[in-house]
Amino acid sequence: MAKYPLQQLMEIKLKRLDEAERELTKRKEELEEEEKKLQAEKDKLQAILDHKADKMAQMRAEMDQGTTTDKIKQIKSYLETVEDRRKVQDDKVKKQQLEVEKAEAAVEEARQNVFQKQADVEKLKMHRKEWDSEQLYLEKQEEAKETEEMGTSMHVRKKKKGK
Repeated sequence: MAKYPLQQLMEIKLKRLDEAERELTKRKEELEEEEKKLQAEKDKLQAILDHKADKMAQMRAEMDQGTTTDKIKQIKSYLETVEDRRKVQDDKVKKQQLEVEKAEAAVEEARQNVFQKQADVEKLKMHRKEWDSEQLYLEKQEEAKETEEMGTSMHVRKKKKGK
């Protein structure tokens, strides 16, 4: 049977599909890493919020006990510092969320690329099947033609021998 004329193209398409799949895996790992960073930032923010809530409860307890105004001012000043830390951490969480969204977009782009490469390979595989069946049909036709020619020549030889 004849060699498939698009074999090199098939190999190239398969190689590109393999590269696209590796790229998708890499992008998924990057997304996972960004999500871990986001969770760490959220955990830090939650720790700050918990600390603030504790300090608020402490201030209320101090006020209920009837403490001095200096002590209350000191606690309020500290709470402002904690609030500033919360705002900074909140900004970090938002920035990291944007990084996660970028990583998700990269994963989706890589996934679409893999789907496209798979479609290209499938088209070539279908073409290969059609080409193979066409080649088989042509070979059978050629064999039939040769068999017919051999039969005709044998018939002619028998006729000549008979005369």
